Amino acid sequence: MIDAFTATSAGFSLSLSLILAIGSQNAFVLRQGLRREHVFLICLTCFISDTMLIVAGIAGFDVVIARLPWLAQAMRYVGALFLFAYGARSLWSALKSSAALRAGAASPQSLKKTLLICLALTWLNPHVYLDTVFLIGSISTQYEGQKAAFAAGAGLSSLLFFFSLGYGARLLQPLFAKPVSWRVLDVAIAVIMWGIALSLVWQLGTPG
Repeated sequence: MIDAFTATSAGFSLSLSLILAIGSQNAFVLRQGLRREHVFLICLTCFISDTMLIVAGIAGFDVVIARLPWLAQAMRYVGALFLFAYGARSLWSALKSSAALRAGAASPQSLKKTLLICLALTWLNPHVYLDTVFLIGSISTQYEGQKAAFAAGAGLSSLLFFFSLGYGARLLQPLFAKPVSWRVLDVAIAVIMWGIALSLVWQLGTPG
């Protein structure tokens, strides 16, 4: 019989391996950490969102998608459009004057707007559902009787990762004191966003 420690460790390792990949959500958290804007609430929002998705997956959210197959397709359309738009926004930011790209001179965004962007990057990204909900949900079936421990491990990895990324970003602050570094970051974010969006469009055009 699988014990709680084994289930917790498995959940932690699996979740961490999934969120370590550079994606739209991680890129946003990194940028907010570098700007030192609303870092705690952004990290907390990402952690809570991830935990909700993990719990949904383990509780059987995949059953909902099985009954409503059109929902996954709709999420791809909405997610692709949003990521294209956000990528264009990041590219435009990279093309602006160097003074506006300095960490200290950059105009801070309101908390409401920042949280809305964070939520959109999280909940409108179909890859989040495919990884967090479906993959974690399906693997959790191997830990019958210890699903709570498995979910706790997965949630803990999310907590540690996002807060480490958000607050650890400031260690890179000397590098990003140079305007060119912000330009490179914004271009990289745009490429990441468009790459994910294109992958979604490709999936839409692929049968089955």
